[in-house]
Formats: sequence, structure tokens, C-alpha cells
Amino acid sequence: MKAIILKTILFITACCMLIACGTKENEATAHEEHHDEEGSVELSQVQFTRAGIELGKIEMKNLSSTISVNGVLDAPPQNMVSVSALMGGFIKSTDLLQGMRVKKGQVIATLQNTDFIEIQTQYLESIQKLKFLELEYKRQEELSKENVASAKTFQQVSSDYNSLQATIGGLEEKLKVLNIDPSTLTKSTIRSIVNIYSPINGYVTTVNVNIGRFVNPQDVICEIVDTEHLHAELTVFEKDISKLKIGQKLRFVLVNESGKERTASIYLINHQISPERTIRVHAHIDKEDPNLMPNMYLKALIEVGENNKTTALPEQAIVNAGGKSYIFIKDDGHGHEHTEEKHAEGEAPHAEGFAFRAIEVTKGITENGFTEVFLPEGFEIDHAEVVIKGAYDLLAKMNNSEEEGHSH
Repeated sequence: MKAIILKTILFITACCMLIACGTKENEATAHEEHHDEEGSVELSQVQFTRAGIELGKIEMKNLSSTISVNGVLDAPPQNMVSVSALMGGFIKSTDLLQGMRVKKGQVIATLQNTDFIEIQTQYLESIQKLKFLELEYKRQEELSKENVASAKTFQQVSSDYNSLQATIGGLEEKLKVLNIDPSTLTKSTIRSIVNIYSPINGYVTTVNVNIGRFVNPQDVICEIVDTEHLHAELTVFEKDISKLKIGQKLRFVLVNESGKERTASIYLINHQISPERTIRVHAHIDKEDPNLMPNMYLKALIEVGENNKTTALPEQAIVNAGGKSYIFIKDDGHGHEHTEEKHAEGEAPHAEGFAFRAIEVTKGITENGFTEVFLPEGFEIDHAEVVIKGAYDLLAKMNNSEEEGHSH
């Protein structure tokens, strides 16, 4: 009898264990299915806009065989001008301010000095004397040919005539320096105030004068820089000199910008090593930007090896969760099916929105704001729209949705 009871108890225990195992398997399967659904997140149009999400494409980047260098943006000497008064005077007026945009030929200041009046007066008087001497020169020349006047007299008149011509030439150059047109100067247009013009287009970087101040010819009134043709001035260590060549491409980002990459090409390589064991490398920027300014710091990567490009994304496009790395791609098909399903059940359709799906990736090297990514097999790079800004916001929303799902 005891044996029968024992067998019955063992049979019941075995059945309970089988039922329990089946329940756990079903729960695990359900959990896996639920987890697949949790790998996506949906946003309405309003949520998408507020999150500031930006979409982009997976790029092919050369993230190997590069030299990492620092540098600054600089303007070539011909694009930097120190404006001076070639003759001294008092600053009568000026509207100069640092950062002001000026055009070539624009009046940037006026200068006053009574010496300017004297130069103009001397010029007009010399012109009148020249007219008299010209007549006298021609008269003496005729008399000399007829042997009526002595050769000595003609030579003296000729000397005075040529000397006065030279004096007038010098006075004309002084007037031009003062921005006064000699051909239009008359006794009624003589003035003590002259204009100072900007010699180039550009921005005022330094102002050294104020109204009423006396400036000498050696004084710098202001400095103007034309920023339309800036170049990258790089500092390269001695150990990397042998790797450099004219024409090599480089990628750089400004220190005050994050993720915005620009390109340039090496144009000149200096042949003098500094005491710090570095050389200066001059590179021309491929696409000029009027918003760039001289002396902006930059970090650059010079491509010195083979052109081995790899798939890469901006660093902020990759998120980390549970020790793994993910990217979010726009999932148009998922969102479309979800909307149609709701509508078929007779419920109100969702407002037009966006669906995103998390894709696990493996990260490689990171350079200059971009990270190499190894994608799952069969991933369609050309058609994928990747979240390059706002990925962590999507991750947070997805985690919140999962927590809410588990609580139910």
C-alpha cells in the first residue's frame, strides 16, 4: 500500500514539473517576442520636432593612416592691411568699430592738417609759374636758333623749366597720397581735411585712434582683414615630416564647433624646423565660409596612407546600453503597418509620425568626431536613414516604454 502511495506522489510531482517547465518556456517566448517589439520606438510629428532629431546617411570615411595635428585659421599677408596716414594730422571724424565690415574705397576716417593747404597752394602756384616758363623757354629756344640770344641764357631757362616740372611732379604725388585729384584742384577746392579710404574689403580687427587724436605717418590707424580666403596653418611634429606631400587631403573641425567637418588640401610645407621640433604646413580650405575668422583653433587629420574607406557615423549617432552599441534607423514600414492595423480595428488612426528601430552595431576606431561602425550582415546602407542627432532621446523613450510594459 505504501508503495502505491509513493508512486502516486512521484507521478504527481513529475506532472507539476512538466507543467512548470512549459509555463517558463511560454513566458520566455513571450518575453522574446515582446523584446523584439521593444526594439522600436514611435514619435509623433510634434515629438520629433521637439526632440530636434536629425537624420543622415552612413558615410564612407578614411579613418586610418592619418596624422593628428593642431592648427589655426590664418589669413595670407596680402589679405591683412594696416591702414596708416602717410602724412600726419588730426583725426577729424571716424566711425570705425572692431568687427565692422568695410568695402574697398569706403571712407573710414578723415584727417585734418593745415600743411595740406600749403601743398595744394604750392601746386597751383607752380602750375602758373610753369605756364610762364614754358612760354619763356620756347622764346629763348627760337632766339638761340637764330643766334640772337646767348646759349647760356637758354640753358638757364631750360634748367628752370625742367626743375619746375620735377617740382610739380612731386607735388602731384603728395596730393595723390592725400587722396586729392590734382586734375580737379582749383583755388576754390583747397581744403585742410582729407579722406582716408579702406584699401580692401574685409572686417576691422583693430582700431587705434579716436576723434581729435594726432597721428603720425608711422602710426597704424586700424587693421583690416579679408576673411574670404583664409587658410589652415598646421603644426606638424618632426617625426611626421617624411609622410607629408603637397596635395594631400585633410579633414578638420574647429574647436568651437562639434561634428562639423571641413576639408582642405596641403599647399605649402615649410622647410624650417622650429625649436619645438615642429614645422608649419599651409593648407587651402576647399569650401570657403564667410563666417570663419582668423586665429580660430582647429584639430585636423592629414590623410597620409592608402585610401581605405570604412563605414562611419558621427559619435553622437551611436548609443550604448547594456554593454552594447546601437544606432537608430527610420523604420517607415513599421510605422505604416501599425497605423493600418489600428485603423482596421475601428480605432482612431494615429497622427502622422515616425517609427525608429534600434540596430546593434560594433564600434571601431574614432577620429575627428566620427566612429567606425560594423553593421549587421544584409544591412542596406544606401537606403537607411540614421538618426545622427537625438539618438539618446530615442533610447530614453524606448527604455521608458519598456518599463511601462513590464509594469503591466
